[in-house]
Amino acid sequence: MSRSVKRPAKQRAGRTGTARSQSDKSAAASNGDAALFDGYFQPDRQHQDAFDEMFAADGGVRAPYRALHDAIAPTAAADLTARSEALDRAYADQGITFSLSGQERTFPLDIVPRVIAASEWSRLRRGIVQRVKALEAFLADVYADGQIVRDGVIPRRLVTSCEHFHRAAANITPPNGVRIHVAGIDLIRDEEGTFRVLEDNLRCPSGVSYVMENRRTMARVFPDLFTRQRVRAVGDYASHLLRALRAAAAPNAADPVVVVLTPGVFNSAYFEHSLLARQMGVELVEGRDLFCRDNVVYMRTTEGEQQVDVIYRRIDDDFLDPLQFKPDSVLGVAGVLNAARAGNVVIANAVGNGIGDDKLVYTYVPTMIQYYLNERPLLPNVSTFRCWLGDERTHVLDRLDELVLKPVEGSGGYGILFGPNATAKELANARREIQADPRGWIAQPVVQLSTVPTKVADQLQPRHVDLRPFAVNDGEEVFVLPGGLTRVALPSGSLVVNSSQGGGSKDTWVLASSGSAKADRELGARGLAKAPPASSPAAEHGPELTAGQQQQQQQQQQQGPR
Repeated sequence: MSRSVKRPAKQRAGRTGTARSQSDKSAAASNGDAALFDGYFQPDRQHQDAFDEMFAADGGVRAPYRALHDAIAPTAAADLTARSEALDRAYADQGITFSLSGQERTFPLDIVPRVIAASEWSRLRRGIVQRVKALEAFLADVYADGQIVRDGVIPRRLVTSCEHFHRAAANITPPNGVRIHVAGIDLIRDEEGTFRVLEDNLRCPSGVSYVMENRRTMARVFPDLFTRQRVRAVGDYASHLLRALRAAAAPNAADPVVVVLTPGVFNSAYFEHSLLARQMGVELVEGRDLFCRDNVVYMRTTEGEQQVDVIYRRIDDDFLDPLQFKPDSVLGVAGVLNAARAGNVVIANAVGNGIGDDKLVYTYVPTMIQYYLNERPLLPNVSTFRCWLGDERTHVLDRLDELVLKPVEGSGGYGILFGPNATAKELANARREIQADPRGWIAQPVVQLSTVPTKVADQLQPRHVDLRPFAVNDGEEVFVLPGGLTRVALPSGSLVVNSSQGGGSKDTWVLASSGSAKADRELGARGLAKAPPASSPAAEHGPELTAGQQQQQQQQQQQGPR
C-alpha cells in the first residue's frame, strides 16, 4: 500500500487540470488508488503554509497516520459517504445537538479522526498540567493576599479592571484548595508544527460530551478502524470528574452529595449537562430544585430535603446567586455564595475563575508559571500584542491589516477581525474602538492553524483544526483526558472553528504507547453510559418559572461547544 498522497492531477504526466474522468475514477477504485486524496495539495489552495497533520511537505504520510491512511485511502467515495451519513443519523437519533440562534442542530462530526502520537501527547499533557497548576496558584493568590500584584509581577489594574474578577469571591477557600476542578485549554498547531496555547477556559468549559459521543459513534460506524490502532480510551472521564468533585467536599462529609446544576433544557449545552449527571450517577438539578437555609444548601427530593455538599455548576457567575450578582436571575440559588464562604458547600468551578481565562491575563500566564512554579513554560502562548500598553498598541494600529484583532471579553468566534480580509471601513472602525477602549482588545499574528483531511463532497480536503483537551483536578493530581475536542473549520479556507461559525468536530485519537495497559485502550465495545443508583431520589422541582423567564436567561449562557 502506498504511503504517500497523490499529487495534484496537473502535476502528473499525461493529465491536465484536477478533474479525473469517470474511467480514471473506476480504475482508481479497483486498483486501490488513493482517489479520495486527489487534489489534496492544490497549488492554489488557501493557507498553503499550514502544517498538515497527516501529510509531510513532500506528500509522505506521517508515522502516526499510516495505519489510518492505509485503511481509508482505498475506500470508495460512496462507502465513505454512506458511513458519514450514518454518523449524522446516529447523532440526530440520539438527540446529540447544540442550540444556535434558538434552533437545535446536530454538531457535525467528520469521519476522519485526528491522530496524536503517544510521545507527543506526553509532552502536551505535561504542559497542560503545568499550566493548570500555575493558574490554580494565581487564583488562590489573587483572591487572598495578592502577592503577585504586590511584587509587581503583574499590574494591579490588570486584575481590578477584569470583568470577571469578583470581590464577592475574595477569601473563599475551598476545603482542598481546588478552584479549577475542570479546565479546557485550547491549543493550536502553528506552521512549524509547534503546539501553542490559544486560550484558557476555567469557568464552565464545555464540549467533553462530544469527545465521548464522537468516540462512541465512530466505534459503531467505523469499528474496523479501531482494529488497526491502539487508541487510548476516553470513556472513563465521568469517573475522574466524580472523584474530583467528591474530593472537593468538606472533610466532615463522609458520603458527599454531588449535583450538576444546569440552566435548563433551553441551554445550548443541556445535552452535556444531562450526560455527565447520568454517567456520574448524580442528580441533574435546576436552581429551583435547591435552596439555602442557615448557609446550608438543600435539594428538594421526593423523600424530603437533602443537604448538598458539592455543586458542579454549568451556570455563569452572573446568574449563580441573585443576592450577589444579577438580582433578577431565575437560574441560580439565592445565598449559595454565603454557603460556600461558610464552608458548607463547594462550587465547582469556583466563582471568580473568569479572571484566569481573561484574554489579557492569558498573556501573563508564562510569567505566572515562572513566578509560582519556578519552571519554564512547556507550552508557549500564541504571540499576542496588548493594546492597553502604549508601544504594543502603536504596533497594532500600524499593522492592523496584518493581524487578527480579538475582543478581550469575546467568545464563540464573535467580534474577531481578520486584518488581511478586512475592508478599509472595518479597519477604520477597529482603530477607533481600540483607541476608545485599549483594555478591551488584543491582537495576534495570523496563525495558519494545522489541517487534517476532512470529507468534503466525495473527496478528502484539508481543513483547519484546533484542540481543546480537558483537565480534571482532584487536589492530588491533574488528570488530562487523552485527546480532547478537535474542532474543525468546515468552510474552505476558514480559520474559525467555532460551531457558532459553521465549525464541526473530529474524534481525537491519542495512540497508546507500547507499554500501556490494555484497559487504557479503546476497544470499541466498552460501554460509556452509567445508570444512576436505583436509590437516587429524583429531584422535586420548586416553584415553576414562566417559559419566557427560563428561555431568555438560559440562552444567555454561552455554554455550547464554541
